[in-house]
Amino acid sequence: MKAVVYDRYGPPEVLRIKDVEKPTPEDDQILIKIRAATVGKADGEMRSFTFPLWLQLPLRLMFGAKKPRIKILGQEIAGDVEAVGAHVSDFKAGDAVMAALERFGGHAEYICVPAKSAVVQMAPDVPYEQAACLTVFGLNALHFIRKAKIKPGENVVINGAGGSIGTVMVQLAKLEGAEVTAVDSADKLSMLSGIGADHVIDFAQHDFTRLGNKFDVIIDVAGTGSYSRCLRALNPGGRYVMANPMFIPMVRSLFTNRIGTKRVLFQFASYSKEGLTHLGALAQAGKLTPVIDRTYSLDEIIDAHRYVDTGAKQGSVVVTM
Repeated sequence: MKAVVYDRYGPPEVLRIKDVEKPTPEDDQILIKIRAATVGKADGEMRSFTFPLWLQLPLRLMFGAKKPRIKILGQEIAGDVEAVGAHVSDFKAGDAVMAALERFGGHAEYICVPAKSAVVQMAPDVPYEQAACLTVFGLNALHFIRKAKIKPGENVVINGAGGSIGTVMVQLAKLEGAEVTAVDSADKLSMLSGIGADHVIDFAQHDFTRLGNKFDVIIDVAGTGSYSRCLRALNPGGRYVMANPMFIPMVRSLFTNRIGTKRVLFQFASYSKEGLTHLGALAQAGKLTPVIDRTYSLDEIIDAHRYVDTGAKQGSVVVTM
């Protein structure tokens, strides 16, 4: 089968198409013929190994100090079950499925995943391309919206709203009845208004924490918000959700949460079948539509990585097999 592999950290040009052995499912696994995958920021970070300093040592130990242990990137996939292991009863050949991959491997024609992992049957009438976009980043968006415990009528600001997580988050917040302010670059504001944001702010022109507005919930996807100013911009009882937390703000939150009524929340998302099923049902009902910026073929994977590296993508970038 064809797969995109890389043997050293670096720019998109380290990627290459290679024929590798097609996997065979173990007793508890399913073999998926991948129809669509995504290229996200996490793929670029893994490929180039550009992580915050406080994460670099543990991640080097986990993923490879001098060269990558994981050879195939890609976390979000949708496709068809081609075969199932002897102990699998929840899936059968021909099922259309979507999966969130914790260990990557999605930039290939086939992959084996445990049947008990975050893989579910796709909702009817949802295209493969959209289904793939609802997995890892959709689950992250759902996780942080649930952490925020948004109530109808609350004012919610989403900083970094224009990417794979943020565009899903805007729509989920609206479904909770929130008044949503989306913050991102100027070229993404029209799209954000189109998916339901009530207010949009160009971060290059205005700092949302300095405008005098008060919010019930601040969700910082970009990780660029000032900790102190975000707290000051909250109403009493407000929640500051760090969806991309840095080390020092995490430590500061331990003290913040002991005083007053404002709360700082962070917790890495887990990948669940329940979450995937919920997101798929919303998509089927027309209540949630993933934003797809560009679509590439597997042979164009270098171009896809180059585009994602620019930071200009709106929503998700999809790779079709």
